Amino acid sequence: MTEVWRRIRRPAAVLAGVWIVFGSSAWELPGRLFADPPEASEVTRSASTSPPEESGQGEASVEGVEEHGEASVEGVEEDGHRLEISHVFLILIAILLVGKLFGEAAERIGQPAVLGELLAGVILGGSVLGVIPAGNTQMGEVIHVFAEIGVSILLFEIGLETDLKEMFRIGKEAASVALVGVLLPFGLGFLYWYTTNPSIGVQPGGIDFWVVAIFVGATLTATSVGITARVLSDLRKMHTAEARIIIGAAVIDDVLGIVILAVVAGLASGMAVGVLAIGKIFAFAVGFLVLAVVVGNRAAPYLFNVVDRMRVRGVLLVTAVCFALLLAALADLSGSAMIIGAFAAGIILSSTNQFDAVVERIEPVADVFTPIFFVVVGAPVNVWLFVPGSEDFSRQVMTVGLILTVIAIIGKVVAGFAIRTPGINRIAIGVGMVPRGEVGLIFAAIGLQEGILSNAVYSAVLIMVILSTFLVPPILKQLLQDGGDESDDETTGDAGMPATAEAGSQPGASGPRRDDA
Repeated sequence: MTEVWRRIRRPAAVLAGVWIVFGSSAWELPGRLFADPPEASEVTRSASTSPPEESGQGEASVEGVEEHGEASVEGVEEDGHRLEISHVFLILIAILLVGKLFGEAAERIGQPAVLGELLAGVILGGSVLGVIPAGNTQMGEVIHVFAEIGVSILLFEIGLETDLKEMFRIGKEAASVALVGVLLPFGLGFLYWYTTNPSIGVQPGGIDFWVVAIFVGATLTATSVGITARVLSDLRKMHTAEARIIIGAAVIDDVLGIVILAVVAGLASGMAVGVLAIGKIFAFAVGFLVLAVVVGNRAAPYLFNVVDRMRVRGVLLVTAVCFALLLAALADLSGSAMIIGAFAAGIILSSTNQFDAVVERIEPVADVFTPIFFVVVGAPVNVWLFVPGSEDFSRQVMTVGLILTVIAIIGKVVAGFAIRTPGINRIAIGVGMVPRGEVGLIFAAIGLQEGILSNAVYSAVLIMVILSTFLVPPILKQLLQDGGDESDDETTGDAGMPATAEAGSQPGASGPRRDDA
């Protein structure tokens, strides 16, 4: 009996504490943790059925309605859609803890941590546990904001580790990979859809078949720089020639993707998309990146020298984060991608005297926010698409999805062979361009919202996005590790690239990063 009591006394004490804190509603707590906030109709109904306790209160309430009727209605509507902060905290706790646990499990079996975080998102997503809300809900939009901060901080880190001179040196190779990686998947996807006309789902009304074929081809052009950048960073390969080419090509790919997406959306809405309009979109996207780097390289050193002399705690970190988010916001407002702005912010600050301090202090921030992004990327995955016998499973949809996946992989891997420089791991570069990730999800979601893609075609595209995203991390890790250590550092010479002494460019190195800072 004593042994039994010894075993149950701690759980009993915890239950008693929960009962004391939450009272009689304690037993309802688990079901309420991730419940959606009450609808406005429920709040209105409860408000209308509860009588005033005293006549004085009733008269006051009537006067309040007469004087502030409109405001009170708006207040009820706001209360009906009010976010529960505790729910947001609980979802973030689940995302961070489960993401780290799955990341640890992935590393224990020799796989990149990002693969575990993506799988954590699948488990927490709507098709399994339903902890992470859908993106079209108010709570989902809040979580999406945290995810966007995460990917912006990640690209800011990547920019900090990027030498602008080296980026210009491999600019030709990166541009070749990006162009082939966009044109080839687009052409193959369009030809497959246009020539075979897969009979899945119902053709959306008012949408020409060739527009659907164009959009399917467009979804195959996307590249998620975040997935590959995380793998390269975890493997400490960011200073290799392959990493620079992949990152440079992915940035160019994002610019081209913005242009393609705008063109396809215009076709779907019946707009006449001319060469002038396409050129304008491209000029805005490229012009922002160039202008931000040129102006930033002149202004940032003065700004951060002033900040460095300030005494208030954490001012350097806060200024750096604000600088990254500012450029991300400006990029979005100018018609470019937010991650391009954050990447440009990192490149700009990499030439300041405060580089080492910024790198050291931004890492803990990235450790918190970056996993949120990868977990949220995995959340929309519908596991039932892959389970025979389930309502969402369709053999035809699965077949089309697998064919699109093969086209997506071939188009990007072949792009790696557009490089003619000897000694470069071309296959690793091609594989690094394969993951579609959140960019592919955005393309697919826009196609569904605009009425271009039917639900069945959307599911097939989603299968391609899922497989291309989850297959890359372990394959890329194996390819880079098999490539040996000769390209791990510029001090030993990049594969086929001139060796440069960049000891100061490594995170944590002491002193200014460059003499021209």
